[in-house]
Amino acid sequence: MKNSEINIRDPFVLVHEGRYYMYGTRAETCWGEATGFDCYVGTNLEDWEGPFEVFHKPEGFWANKNCWAPEVHYYKGGFYMFATFKGDGIFGGTQILKADNPLGPFVEHSQGKATPEDWECIDGTFYVSPEGKPYMVFVHEWVQISDGTICYVELSEDLTHAVGEPVTMFAASEATGWVIGHESKNRPGKHYVTDGPFMYRTKSGRLILLWSSFGKEGYTEALAYSDNNDITGKWSQDDRLLFSKDGGHGMIFTGLNGKLYLTLHSPNKKLEERPVFYEIREENDTLYV
Repeated sequence: MKNSEINIRDPFVLVHEGRYYMYGTRAETCWGEATGFDCYVGTNLEDWEGPFEVFHKPEGFWANKNCWAPEVHYYKGGFYMFATFKGDGIFGGTQILKADNPLGPFVEHSQGKATPEDWECIDGTFYVSPEGKPYMVFVHEWVQISDGTICYVELSEDLTHAVGEPVTMFAASEATGWVIGHESKNRPGKHYVTDGPFMYRTKSGRLILLWSSFGKEGYTEALAYSDNNDITGKWSQDDRLLFSKDGGHGMIFTGLNGKLYLTLHSPNKKLEERPVFYEIREENDTLYV
């Protein structure tokens, strides 16, 4: 399959043993009942084999609806999928799944959601501190709090549960240089969206957080910076967007050719979403497409 034939949101690429493994949200079932996740395998970011189903909800699974934003990270000999699920009458959250190889099958690993039980949460991603502590960075959704936030929580070393209380890193409205709030039928006033956090460290050690919201040209890919180069720092927003027009929920990876790539879905329109790839560069301790 070509990229133009693959209808997914939230693409995530794992590079492993000479191959690309691309995961994502099935766009066709994104907004309703969904059953699992697929993977596409390739070597050139243009031609893919698949889809191969890597996770299928087992009977009695706790969430009967959405399956969103699967990310697969290699950690201490295993492959861990951070994935968001929602259900009728149940707050959404990110659960951690595990497999022995990138094509699964992935099975439940964490003790249910690793996000707070009474929060509406999505888009968990993985971060390991310079000291080796594992964390999950995630979204506390605008649908519950109007001004969406990016948060983190420390994880147990075996990634089975959260340790301690979640910490808020920043709110969407802090990106005053570009973010646009929207009216909601179900909530008075403006709401501000946070989506798709992803952590990236530059060659010099600067810690950057990619995240998405809405600007004047639609869905975006934005940048925030930690003042202490760790997750615990104070975060500042870049007024310059990495990607400004109708694309987002991205991540960064180093290709098999040694080049740095950004992938995201675009356009942000139901059943038209496709994975796209842009070569990017580090310059002045930040990122440019």
